[in-house]
Amino acid sequence: MRVASREDVEAMVNLRELNYYEVRLGSLCRTGRKVGSRMRRGGRVSRCLLVAGVVATVVSSCGCNSDSGQAAQPVETDWKMQREQMVSQQIEARGVKDPLVLESMRSVARHLFVPENYRDVAYQDSPLPIGDSQTISQPYIVALMSELLEVGEGGKVLEIGTGSGYQAAVLAAMGVEVRSIEIRPRLCEHAAQTLSELSYESVQVRCGDGYGGWPEEAPFDGIIVTAAPERVPDPLLEQLAVGARMVIPVGDFYQELKVITRTPEGFDESSIIPVRFVPMTGEIERQSP
Repeated sequence: MRVASREDVEAMVNLRELNYYEVRLGSLCRTGRKVGSRMRRGGRVSRCLLVAGVVATVVSSCGCNSDSGQAAQPVETDWKMQREQMVSQQIEARGVKDPLVLESMRSVARHLFVPENYRDVAYQDSPLPIGDSQTISQPYIVALMSELLEVGEGGKVLEIGTGSGYQAAVLAAMGVEVRSIEIRPRLCEHAAQTLSELSYESVQVRCGDGYGGWPEEAPFDGIIVTAAPERVPDPLLEQLAVGARMVIPVGDFYQELKVITRTPEGFDESSIIPVRFVPMTGEIERQSP
């Protein structure tokens, strides 16, 4: 049993416009015989076959039981099962092993961080649009970046690019204190509201340009950047604690996910995988190479 899809509704509308038959939910839920008899009177056998498919869809969406006449209970989406499958098939299978990260990915309701019309595909292996030409990263990338930070419970992380708030929620579920900055006001306000409604109290969101970081909260035990600059902003490097890591996509069209570790002598940099993130905007665009 399922809810009628947009395609089902459009099919019914098209039937009506073509003057095949006026579909009435009440009569369809009571019986399908009336449809058949009226169609036969018109001698339209081929059209009857077409309507039969619509009837089956409408009856199932009405939740009507032809035997007992009792309305069936709607089936709720098993979001927990979808998260379990996401973790086992997309994340563990690709080598993410940190138990804190895996448990967080199982617990955070990703579907609540995407627009309602994308919730049915929230746990699929792909990024999704969230408005303002921005996206929520695919689950694997969120898990990978969280693991690469190597930050445990009680650590403090700066996130540049709040987006939907999902990455911040994953870190918060790991017991991390998060300071997150989003340059787009609408996304910033929406993410802050979502995180607040879901009681992620260890996340603070600031609306503004992330280029300069959050100096009054520095140094950070980790910095995660979810938009790609062509070069790493110097203020972010300065706010990284010694021994801490920054996980950041770097590049223009061709981008690489990099891990930058601050050492007593300077910075060590390593490339992880090719990626594709939205570009970092704001002050970084005005800085000379």
